[in-house]
Amino acid sequence: MKRAILVAILLVALPSATFGAEQFEKVGTIGGQFLKIGIGARSAGMGAAFAAVADDASAVFWNPAGVARITRSVISLNHCDWVADIMLSQASYVFDPRYVPGMMAIHARSLYMPEQPVRTVYRPDGDGTQFDNGDVAVGLTYARSLTDKFSAGLTFNYIHSSLADFSSQAYSFDFGTLYDTGFQSLRIGMAIQNIGTEMEFIEKTVKLPTVFRVGMSMSVYEDSQLRVLSTAEFSHPPDNSERANVGSEVGYKDFLYMRGGYSFGYDAEGLGLGLGFKVPTSINSEATVDYAFTDLGYLGAAHRISLDFRF
Repeated sequence: MKRAILVAILLVALPSATFGAEQFEKVGTIGGQFLKIGIGARSAGMGAAFAAVADDASAVFWNPAGVARITRSVISLNHCDWVADIMLSQASYVFDPRYVPGMMAIHARSLYMPEQPVRTVYRPDGDGTQFDNGDVAVGLTYARSLTDKFSAGLTFNYIHSSLADFSSQAYSFDFGTLYDTGFQSLRIGMAIQNIGTEMEFIEKTVKLPTVFRVGMSMSVYEDSQLRVLSTAEFSHPPDNSERANVGSEVGYKDFLYMRGGYSFGYDAEGLGLGLGFKVPTSINSEATVDYAFTDLGYLGAAHRISLDFRF
C-alpha cells in the first residue's frame, strides 16, 4: 500500500514540475494532428482525463489496456462536430476472440469536411471545380489482463491523409497499461500513442504526434445509488508544452450520469461538460447514450455524441 501511494505521489509531482521549465514548443512541426482529437463523449465530458479510467470502447484511443477490462461485446459509434465545419466520426467493435486469451477490438475514425472550391490567383472565387480532403485511421487492438490487478494493450494503426490530388500513408502503434494499486479503488494508467513512421507530402516528411499520457482515477464515494468517480491526467505532446486534465463523473442508480472536467495548458480547450443515460435493451444487453460539450474559447465549442451497445 505504501509503495502504491508513493507511486501515485510521484506521478502527480514529477509531471507538474515540468510546467515551470522553459521549452521550445514545436508548434506546426508535427503531422497527423487529427490523431490527437479525443474520441468519445464520456471522456470529453470528464475533461479528457481518461487514461486511468478507460473502461469502455473509447479505450481504443485513450488507453488500449482498458479493452481487457471490457467483459462483453461492444459496438460503439462516436461523432464530433469540431470547428470550421470539420467533423470526426469513429466506430469500434470490441469482442472476445475466444481462442486467444484477452479481448480484441477493430476500429476506424475519419476526419472530414465539405468539398472546397479550387481557387486560383485569377479566379479567387473558384474555377468551377472542387477538391476534398480528410484523414482516416484504421486500427486493431489486443489487450489482456496479466494479473487480477494489471492489464496491458497494444494497438496497430494504418493512417491515410489526403489533400486534393496528394496523399500520404503511415503506420503507428499505441501501447498502454492499467494497474489497480489495491489502495481503495486507486487505479494508475499509462499510454503512449502514435509511435510510428513518418508521413510524406510532396517530398517533405513530418513525424506523427507521439503523445505520452499518465493518470490516476479513484471512486471517491459509492453507495447503493450514487457513485462519484474522479480522475486526473498529465500528457506530453511532441509539439507543445505539458498539459493537465481533471474530471469527475457522478452516476445515479447506474442510469443517469453527469460529468464535468477541465483541460489545462491547451491553446483553446478548457471546460468540458457531459450527460449520459444507460438503459437495458434486453436481459443480457444494454445501450448507453452520451453527450458532451467542450469549450474551445475563441474557436467556439465542440459537441460530441456517442452510442454504445453492449451484448
